[in-house]
Amino acid sequence: MSQRSLRRRITIWMVALLAGYLALAYFAVPEFWTFRDRGFRTQRFEMVTHTPQGILGDPINVGLVGTRKEVAHAFAVAGWDTADAVTLKTAIEIGESVLFDHPYPDAPVSRLLFDGRAQDLAFEKPVGGSADRRHHVRFWQTDAAGDDGRPLWLGSASFDRGVGLSRDTGAVTHHIGSDIDAERDFLMRDLATAGTLVSTSDISGIGATTTGRNGGGDPYFTDGEAIVGILKQ
Repeated sequence: MSQRSLRRRITIWMVALLAGYLALAYFAVPEFWTFRDRGFRTQRFEMVTHTPQGILGDPINVGLVGTRKEVAHAFAVAGWDTADAVTLKTAIEIGESVLFDHPYPDAPVSRLLFDGRAQDLAFEKPVGGSADRRHHVRFWQTDAAGDDGRPLWLGSASFDRGVGLSRDTGAVTHHIGSDIDAERDFLMRDLATAGTLVSTSDISGIGATTTGRNGGGDPYFTDGEAIVGILKQ
């Protein structure tokens, strides 16, 4: 083989390798991530919770992408407390907190089911001197993932404005504020102010409604969107 022919073959291989690199780096790989991103944001969920009795509960209005440890860390930095598990002892303690107006910053939250499961995590931020008024959110880990492979958590955020009786069962429960979008925005603003978010985006929730009611019979209204925050690693 002549030297000229050899140089021509080397040139052809270099051009082929360069073309392959360009196709991989600028078309195939970006399309792969776009596909992952598309799957995360267009995957359909039933964006509402249920009580253990099967009554429609609070809608899903927030989400986070991150590990369990990153989610817990983000709320700790933002000044939120991890809610205690519901036990006889914690039930008595939250009752004493409300009756005698003394703090219980990690008071339990009731069980709600999403995709047939009770919440995996719950956080709260008290307002005032007892557990009757508080910001709170429940989170469920889903099978979906963000662009970087970390799990997507979907959550339901609402504001407990006081304690009363459920309109559906008569049981003692917290009543939520009707503007759940305000609570959604408050939560995301708190996390952003704490410097724990990289970015946020919207996904479709239950759809806009002014006539929704949760498991305690409390009315709520929403624009129907859920905000998903990407946590810093």
